[in-house]
Amino acid sequence: MSEKTPLLHYRLSEASCSEEPAGVAAGPRRGPASTSQPKKLNTFFGVVVPTLLSMFSVVVFLRIGFMVGQCGLYQAIAMYVVAYFIISMTVLSVCAISTNGALDAGGAYYMISRALGPEFGGSIGLMFFLGNVCASALFVLGLVEAIESTFGMPEDGTLPISPHQVLPSGYWWSLLYGTAVALLCLLVCLVGANIYASATFVIFLVVILSLGTVFVSFFSVRPHNVTLPGSAFLPGNTSSPMARFTGFKLDTLLGNLGDGYGVDYTTGRMMNFATVFAVVFNGCTGIMTGSNISGDLKNPSYSIPRGTITAVIFTFIIYNLLMVMAACTCDRVLLQRDYNYLSEINVWHPFVTVGVYCSTLSAAMSSLIGASRILYALAKDHLFGRVLSPAKRTSCGGNPWVAVLLSWFLVQLVLFAGKVNTIAGISTIFFLLVYAAVDLACLALEWASAPNFRPTFRYFTWHTCLLGIMGCAIMMFLINAIYASASIAFMLLLLLLIHYLSPTSSWGYISQALIFHQVRKYLLMLDVRKDHVKFWRPQVLLMVSNPRTAVGLISFINDIKKSGLYVLGHVQLGELNTLPSDPLQSQYDSWLSLVDHLNIKAFVNLTLATSVRHGVQHLLFISGLGGMRPNTLVLGFYDNNPPEDKLLGLVLSSSGPRDPEDQQQQKPFHFPSLRGDAATGKSMDPQEYVAVIADAIKMLKNVALARYFHDFQRTRALSPAEKGAGVYVDVWPVNLLRPDSSSYVDTCSLFLLQLACILNMVRAWRRARLRLFLCVEEGRSLRGTKEKLGQLLKELRIKATVYTVPWDSQVALHWQRQSRAEKRPLDPTQELPEQEEDNQEEPEVEEEEEEYVNSFPSNGARLSDDYLLAVNRLILDQPCLSPAVRFLYLPRPPADTRRYTTYLRQLDLLTLNLGPTLLIHGVTPVLTTDL
Repeated sequence: MSEKTPLLHYRLSEASCSEEPAGVAAGPRRGPASTSQPKKLNTFFGVVVPTLLSMFSVVVFLRIGFMVGQCGLYQAIAMYVVAYFIISMTVLSVCAISTNGALDAGGAYYMISRALGPEFGGSIGLMFFLGNVCASALFVLGLVEAIESTFGMPEDGTLPISPHQVLPSGYWWSLLYGTAVALLCLLVCLVGANIYASATFVIFLVVILSLGTVFVSFFSVRPHNVTLPGSAFLPGNTSSPMARFTGFKLDTLLGNLGDGYGVDYTTGRMMNFATVFAVVFNGCTGIMTGSNISGDLKNPSYSIPRGTITAVIFTFIIYNLLMVMAACTCDRVLLQRDYNYLSEINVWHPFVTVGVYCSTLSAAMSSLIGASRILYALAKDHLFGRVLSPAKRTSCGGNPWVAVLLSWFLVQLVLFAGKVNTIAGISTIFFLLVYAAVDLACLALEWASAPNFRPTFRYFTWHTCLLGIMGCAIMMFLINAIYASASIAFMLLLLLLIHYLSPTSSWGYISQALIFHQVRKYLLMLDVRKDHVKFWRPQVLLMVSNPRTAVGLISFINDIKKSGLYVLGHVQLGELNTLPSDPLQSQYDSWLSLVDHLNIKAFVNLTLATSVRHGVQHLLFISGLGGMRPNTLVLGFYDNNPPEDKLLGLVLSSSGPRDPEDQQQQKPFHFPSLRGDAATGKSMDPQEYVAVIADAIKMLKNVALARYFHDFQRTRALSPAEKGAGVYVDVWPVNLLRPDSSSYVDTCSLFLLQLACILNMVRAWRRARLRLFLCVEEGRSLRGTKEKLGQLLKELRIKATVYTVPWDSQVALHWQRQSRAEKRPLDPTQELPEQEEDNQEEPEVEEEEEEYVNSFPSNGARLSDDYLLAVNRLILDQPCLSPAVRFLYLPRPPADTRRYTTYLRQLDLLTLNLGPTLLIHGVTPVLTTDL
């Protein structure tokens, strides 16, 4: 049965255009303020009456006897207990959600969509719409069945028993009568719901009066025989055409206690527990009627819980009393073969007939109205694009007439099913799915622990929500596993369709609250004291001065992070106490749009500081949470290359050609324009740049300097110029600024190997081949050195090709010159610290070299440009093809800060024109041979 909205004609109260209190988010906007406010409804007229009319319909008059006759009194009561347990769990969820804020049009769809997001809301909303359509057709056919039972001629051609039986019977005649009733409902809904709503209370009185006469008849009518309708006899059935109303007798009760499943004479199908329950459950729906019209209630948070629960308890008592009385007074033949038996045993037959007509007609109209309002709400939210856009059209009075027509058309199609019990299963599956979704929405809100979820109705827990979901799911598959599976598959298909096609909504997503809740819990469980080298992964903080020049580097670092933390950091110079507000807040949207546009998995962290060095220190200290903190700092190389805006070209290529004016008006990013000259306008000098590197190493962070990535494109880098040629990643694990140290197994060298291996594990880089270049001095066994390194790579499970590079021929002469230079007097222009000029004693030099074994060498100031350029040519002149990227050993900055500029200049000469290059210094062990 549908969530009928018999009072939907009342307009939602239109809030006046008063100002919202500061800090309070605006709720759903109404239409323009009206001069006269409609009269508000109290609990009885606004919730109890429409909910009772929704639950009292075809079942209470035409299917109570069917239930007792088929499954017996015991099973019938058990069915109602189960059905009411399920809907009671859902009622608690509905009361909780409906008392947590104002509801708009759409009822359950509005609650689910605003709680679970547009994907679930749209898919369940469409299912809710289809459920109302099926329910409307169900009630139309129920009315037709009641009309044919009273006025229809026997289908077998026998003479009519009553002079009132003048209407032809049969499938097509039933379809014609159903079409006429549906047209009547359509006319009422098109003219306006006011016609129906004005008679709501009158209909309610008629239904209650009819039920009253039924109860009186059980006690006042004497036992007598009842003639069964001709349609109750199936082919080959020779049973008596008479059944008996016995009055209250113990024998009758005992005969109706157990089950006696037989053939349904309206469909010719054998009944069982599931098929009967599908019919029973239709008398238990309609519980959301009060929440659908919350805008018309004087006090929704008070009326919805009390009115809905009152209606549920009242209907449960009435249904059970009717079943007990029917089991005590009517034999099983009468209950199974005459669905209109209440009219035959009533003190005045037309009472029941009028009650059936009124309840089913009102139910059919309210289902049609409810379906049209749901369709209108779906169209208004633009979840299905242009497909439902015509349904947004309304009349001058606000009636969505196109949605009404579309709903009526679908009702007409469902009428071809022909029988009430055929549609009942489908309609029940739809509503069980909707109820499960409402329970799921309440469960998600409860589990998310959102501070703004504060319903005034508190008589629920996550246990009741979970029981409601489980109960709905179990009953769906008990009723009809095929229908249930098909409905769930259809819902999932709609969910995926909306997820990929619908625009981003501003309703808020419960998934975000749930993710936050779970992430916080697991971050607390992530204990840094339990870190192990086997599970190490790079967690990168990439400092970006201006994203316009760093697009290639940002994308490359996204490949190298290996499912680790990736943070884009930026330092803006300034002091907060001299500014009117925080200038960073307005920049986050542009940075997050950049992350989306580049399709990378990264966080954004911005800071305000008086210098870049202090800003980087801030970010290294505070970035991340718990065990998720950056362990690697990546900086762009400090050089004077002219900047190029790669971001603008990327945006233009992805969005197609536009006019220049449109480009200015629709900029997705608002980053500062590039400086005109690379040498001027920099935010820090070389001294501060090297100091940032030194600070990171002091904080035990790995450091990588990226050069020549301004024009890096992964697609182009992984596509070799020559057809059939391979793609290479070169690794030079030796400290090239320390020719006297050829160790390739220190922490820094192994860190290089690990990063190169991680890059090679990325799907896009799996075709690339690792090449290790090992510089070997003259006199050493090239083969032995190569074999040792190969054995190490085998133990580390790193697949790479080792190349030994003799470098004596390139640098021997240079070192000879260095030796001669040491014997000559010092050049007055040579950059040496003053303390070395004053103290040239040999022991102090040796002590300094021993102290800084892995740092900038003591003779670093005496490394000539010739040597550095020779090493640079050694790297460039390798006979193999140029690699996509190179990994070089980054020495530790010198302890003497006065050598910082020299240190940076030597790195510049070493990497000159090498293409995309990473200079890497590792401080933590990252490789292990243990299992």
